[in-house]
Amino acid sequence: MPEMPEVQGLVEFLGGRVTGLEVTRVSVANIAALKTYDPPVDALKGARITAVARHGKFVDMATSGPSGEPHLVFHLAKAGWLRFYDELPTTLIRPGKTPIALRVALSDGSGFDLTEAGTKKSLAVYVVREPADVPGIARLGPDPLDPAFTRETLAGLLEGRRTQIKGVLRDQATIAGVGNAYSDEILHAAKMSPYALASSLDDADVDRLFAAMTDTLTEAVAEASGKPPAELKDAKRRGMKVHGRRGEKCPVCGDEVRSVFFADNSLEYCPTCQTGGKILADRRLSRLLK
Repeated sequence: MPEMPEVQGLVEFLGGRVTGLEVTRVSVANIAALKTYDPPVDALKGARITAVARHGKFVDMATSGPSGEPHLVFHLAKAGWLRFYDELPTTLIRPGKTPIALRVALSDGSGFDLTEAGTKKSLAVYVVREPADVPGIARLGPDPLDPAFTRETLAGLLEGRRTQIKGVLRDQATIAGVGNAYSDEILHAAKMSPYALASSLDDADVDRLFAAMTDTLTEAVAEASGKPPAELKDAKRRGMKVHGRRGEKCPVCGDEVRSVFFADNSLEYCPTCQTGGKILADRRLSRLLK
């Protein structure tokens, strides 16, 4: 799933590539991906792209044109991606026969597809008057790389929450932009169990968590910056120390990276670095094995 660093990389790429271009055509290939109807998709035709921004894991393209100033907003979900073309293909899109959910053609002949692999479709596209009209954006918590997000901000978000810290980091209404992969990386850097209760963290724990979050995300954003969409996924994988590294050696201590599997995802962690050498039981509501 694309998370904040990859989405920021997409935003920077698109901002430099499409700002100032006019939208000449928008083709919806998967109607289920389109979550709004007012304004209609056709409101984007003839509109000029004025800016590209990120809200959590949402991409927001602001436009100005004959039908006002609609925003094209999309969330790539777990298996979605953006494929950019300097010369947009002219092949006919056949709904139901393609992984393409949406195609956007631009005035210089370029364009992009929003695609989604697999059978479980979660990619979401919105055409709205304001980004806050998207429910997921309206619910977002603060962005952890915003200069206003301080150590005290994090402490306030954690105070009194009897929720596992892994879940808190992934909760978009609490902290915007962090998903499954980077929460694993942040907790590994902070030397913290994913099952630690947020309310149980002391001042030293909060200090480590804040530093780990800031450093991990800042480094990942820097790595994604300047890369075209086709390179962002590989860059993300290369940067992971524990996520997706089950069975490999922890780069910090050499212990084996372990996994806990859930219904539709998994978490990875290092027992030596994070749980005092104890192995987490492999079930959703597990506690540390004794």
